[in-house]
Amino acid sequence: MTKKRVAVLISGRGSNMSALVEAAKHADYPAEIVAVIANKADAGGLEVAHLEGIPAIAIPHRNYASKSEHEAAVCAALVEAKADIVCLAGYMRIISPEFVAQWEGKMLNIHPSLLPLFKGLHTHEQALEAGVRVHGCTVHFVTAGMDDGPIIAQTAVPVKTGDTPDMLAKRVLSVEHETYTRALALVAQGKAVMKDGRTVFSD
Repeated sequence: MTKKRVAVLISGRGSNMSALVEAAKHADYPAEIVAVIANKADAGGLEVAHLEGIPAIAIPHRNYASKSEHEAAVCAALVEAKADIVCLAGYMRIISPEFVAQWEGKMLNIHPSLLPLFKGLHTHEQALEAGVRVHGCTVHFVTAGMDDGPIIAQTAVPVKTGDTPDMLAKRVLSVEHETYTRALALVAQGKAVMKDGRTVFSD
């Protein structure tokens, strides 16, 4: 089996990145993590990647005069890593349409809500405010619209009486890792493909 080469973009500790790394250690997993790139030099996930023997690259956005220059540097690192797929894992940067276009159908993101509900930040507060009884996470292909791409996988969790945003966040995080590894496997195997703005699934 030829494994797809995956680069992960992070801004912090990258717990979802760590989950992808663990999944990729299994011989039958269809992807391997070939680089972890952070837009902050002090991102905790860089040390995690380094200890796993994965190239850990800091490309601080503050070192660049413009967003386009920073994205060009990130793209160059992705190309150098020969990445087939890019996974965003807590990457706290709005990505330009030009960057997205270069990786369309090959870039994944995880969002802590059941999209299309509760886009953007503070999703758990939004869910409690709306009074929904189920919440969860979504892995989707990245498109130019924020949290707007075709859905690959979702997992729901209950919203319980007395929940706080922190309690709900922990419950969602408990299913994020499995959801992301499952979604990446589908894409790496070619079982989930972005086509005409939708996700097309096959066996």
